[in-house]
Amino acid sequence: MVESEGDTSAVAATATATATAVLTAPLSLEGGLAAELRPANLAQRVISLFGNVRPGADLSHFQLPATFNLPKSQLQLYGEGVYCDGGDYLNRCALGKDSLERLTAVVAWSISTTRPPIFGFAPYNPVLGETHHVSSGSLHVLLEQVSHRPPVSALHATDDGGNVELLWCQSPVPKFNGTCIEATVDGWRQVKLPKLNETYEVDCPNLLIRLLPAPSIEWSGTVRVVCKDSGLEAELSYHRSNSFLGMGGDGRCVKGKVFRSSSESQETLYEIDGHWDRTVSLKDVQSGEVSVLYDAKLAIANLITPEVKDQEGLSPSESAVVWREVSEAILIKDWEKASEAKRQVEGDARKLDKERNEKGEVWMPKHFSLSRDKDGNWECWPLEKSVHPAPIIVPSSS
Repeated sequence: MVESEGDTSAVAATATATATAVLTAPLSLEGGLAAELRPANLAQRVISLFGNVRPGADLSHFQLPATFNLPKSQLQLYGEGVYCDGGDYLNRCALGKDSLERLTAVVAWSISTTRPPIFGFAPYNPVLGETHHVSSGSLHVLLEQVSHRPPVSALHATDDGGNVELLWCQSPVPKFNGTCIEATVDGWRQVKLPKLNETYEVDCPNLLIRLLPAPSIEWSGTVRVVCKDSGLEAELSYHRSNSFLGMGGDGRCVKGKVFRSSSESQETLYEIDGHWDRTVSLKDVQSGEVSVLYDAKLAIANLITPEVKDQEGLSPSESAVVWREVSEAILIKDWEKASEAKRQVEGDARKLDKERNEKGEVWMPKHFSLSRDKDGNWECWPLEKSVHPAPIIVPSSS
């Protein structure tokens, strides 16, 4: 049996290293892609799209028409949650004076990765071997699609000072429940502070797309932030407030607590309350003092669009190169061209997968090792200790 490295995947057949990348505005509080792309009667079109899908169906490989696609890959959305951050919340994680302050900083950062979703639109499903590599200041972020069935994405990020390291290995599992689509995320995220010998395990909320009785999209579910090194933990609930049968109310509420999981009584230290698209407050239970934990206007308003700094350095597997023609067509609303370009990318992926199977080749990721533990969970580990500077950068706001 022959091993085949990641650069022989579909991306090698759909792009060249000198091809132009198409980069679009990140999802943020103000402006962005929603107003530009939203067609008339969107809610009715979305409901009609899922009219023949049976309840309980796994939508991981559901083929959306190009008219329902954002002009970017899921890898880009994952990456934007890390490298597009107006408040520099990630760097704050390593600056806390003690473990408690650092844990609350990680909680604030985790909220900052929650971006306003757009009802009726989804990113492209990454093809096998697709990568996304971006630098923002001293932070370098690299993602790779390490599996296609099931879809598994890996992320590694490091900063030049060696203060912060991120490791993700996750797989979205969207399911249709008749009146809504709920996308859970299997896998794990780690925030490491190497100089402080602390590792934080961080969950992410589910994405809930309601079709009936009233179309809407929101983040929901419970998120845990755990630091076993310090015995501290946080629990956040993303939920809709004051709703009746799923209608009305505010769908952007977040509420939770910070506590010592190492103590028998699980002593609560802070209470968390607010809205992830506005501000989230932190209340000291003992003193009653209230402070601002997270400010969405600082973190995710008016985010800067990445740009190509080194054209020659672009990988043929780069998301913004792989999906270039599809994105270009979507942006000018040439739906026939977008559909054809999308079929080309996905068709090349299937063709190369078939060829590998016929040759007995086992595809191997280029930047990560990939395995499954005894419980069947995916594990991804970077092959290099640090991420190199990228050909795509987020320009400085100054």
